[in-house]
Amino acid sequence: MYKFVNRDEGSSVYSAVSEILLSRPEWTRINRNSERFNLILAERNRPAYARLGASQAINYYRGSSKLLCRKVSLVRTVRSISDASGLCPYRWMPLSFVIVPTSITEQSQAQAKKYNATANARDEREQFLEVYNASCGNRNIWIGKSNAGAKGESIFISSDPKEILESIDKQHQAYVVQKYIEDPLLLDGQRKFDIRVWVLLDHLFKIHVFSEGVLRTSSEPYDLDSLSNMTSHLTNHCIQEAHSQNFGQYERGNEMFFSEFERFLLGRDGIDFKQVIAPQIHAIIKECLMGIEEGISTTGLSYHSFQLFGFDFMIDQKYKVWLLEVNGAPASASDLLPSISRQIVTAAIDPLFPPKDMPEQKDEMFGVFVQIN
Repeated sequence: MYKFVNRDEGSSVYSAVSEILLSRPEWTRINRNSERFNLILAERNRPAYARLGASQAINYYRGSSKLLCRKVSLVRTVRSISDASGLCPYRWMPLSFVIVPTSITEQSQAQAKKYNATANARDEREQFLEVYNASCGNRNIWIGKSNAGAKGESIFISSDPKEILESIDKQHQAYVVQKYIEDPLLLDGQRKFDIRVWVLLDHLFKIHVFSEGVLRTSSEPYDLDSLSNMTSHLTNHCIQEAHSQNFGQYERGNEMFFSEFERFLLGRDGIDFKQVIAPQIHAIIKECLMGIEEGISTTGLSYHSFQLFGFDFMIDQKYKVWLLEVNGAPASASDLLPSISRQIVTAAIDPLFPPKDMPEQKDEMFGVFVQIN
């Protein structure tokens, strides 16, 4: 009999995983405070790595957040990976600078850490201004994203460097300022979108990409003359649903699945998604995760890890894929939740804790995890 605890009941993904485990005769759920478990579905921000013992497993990799899942960390990691290979870090990540508010640079390290400020981040405003003044892109538009921001919070878009820096200096955490992708590929209605791809990293560091991803779409036409119109420029569900009267007008819940996007792209532009777009997405995911393997792998440790990531991308008008950010605890699109949760169990949990009788595999309506390394 295997035992598990779930300390992240707010996660729709791991609530669904819990239900699947409970439907199995070999699994039982125990008190969330117990330490006599085989598997812990941990809280994202407080995984109990130090208390893990032999043959136990946890649904996060220690260090993944610090290396990939914060905006500043992602920039640093991509730079490091690229430098090690002698490549430009901005092959598939927009040109980026880390800006630290002056209120933080004037504080002590201890005070800065209090505000989750990436206290040891090096301020790159001088480099940013140098590049800005040399001109970059059609309108020299930049986007600022707070290090720990989520759900579209604390984001601004501007072509005025003074406005950008003054806005950041009022904050209490570091920002990443990136060159705005001014020429995104647009859907019908001249609408912007980004792409969410779910990625499962198992205990053997095998990378599994979910075959069915989601386009998160804007409700309003893309308009570079109105940078303050967030519903034109930011495709986050929270922003679209809260601020656009057209939410859901084009796609249910402002979501388009890969299967529909493939047909759209082939019909309108003659572009094969599987041949042109998917290989770029897979290459970026593989380079990011393999680049941090040494820093987070549990090889040689007594316990095992696995983790679900959400990689977010954008495509420009030349069909080039750009990495925007990485989420270390992604929610699932509701239509995909049954498939994703079932396959987390079969791909990540069953190999660690083999069921006595292998459950019958169900035909998945909405995609499968495909190993890419």
